[in-house]
Amino acid sequence: MSDVVKTDRRGHVLEVTLDRPKANAIDLHTSRLLGNVFKDFRDDPELRVAIITGAGEKFFCPGWDLKAAADGDAVDGDYGVGGFGGLQELRGLNKPIIAAVNGICCGGGLEWALSADIILAADHAQFALPEIRSGTVADAASVKLPKRIPYHIAMEMLLTGRWIEAEEAHRWGMVNHLYPSDTLMEKAREMADLLASGPPLVYAAIKEVVREAEALTFHDAMNRITKRQFASVDVLYDSEDQLEGARAFAEKRDPVWKGR
Repeated sequence: MSDVVKTDRRGHVLEVTLDRPKANAIDLHTSRLLGNVFKDFRDDPELRVAIITGAGEKFFCPGWDLKAAADGDAVDGDYGVGGFGGLQELRGLNKPIIAAVNGICCGGGLEWALSADIILAADHAQFALPEIRSGTVADAASVKLPKRIPYHIAMEMLLTGRWIEAEEAHRWGMVNHLYPSDTLMEKAREMADLLASGPPLVYAAIKEVVREAEALTFHDAMNRITKRQFASVDVLYDSEDQLEGARAFAEKRDPVWKGR
């Protein structure tokens, strides 16, 4: 894709590596590149899962590039399709995303990781929201983090900028699994291959229901599901894959998912 956003297509899996020395910070140009990558990923029927990571072993992503900001990048500038980092506001992204956090993950970089569905981390990774110290708000994290981990822990991170180690992030449920740094990508690929072997239409339904249900009561969400008012659920219920799942179960064999 570019020198700073590298992609590797491996079967149904897309690996996206942020490679901006020295720290993998994201400026406006890089955010727009990432948005185009994830838009293409969303719209490609052959791609089912994406892995996001940073180059090297020291930094996953520290977020917003303050040097670029000092040179004129506006904090409210054009981040491109999908918003900051290409993921936070990308509409209709109904495919699983795995974040492989290989090092320091802070500020907008933590918000980028929180845009993923599954977070794997190297055991030396560190996490923080230091925006408070520079007099600004971690906007996406303020929305997301209190819903992902205990409220008081999230508020402590937001209000103090405190750094937490990988083990603590795992303990609070921010991270799914911890691995030695030299096995992180191997484990991320194993997870991606597992997901890529699954039913893509079901994944799409899960992601849409989970996303939309945040603004609904339980009964309203269930009512929309049963009345097929979610587009992905409507597609799933009329799909070949829906029949294939039932037939495979009855015939005691592994299903063959076609995504249609």
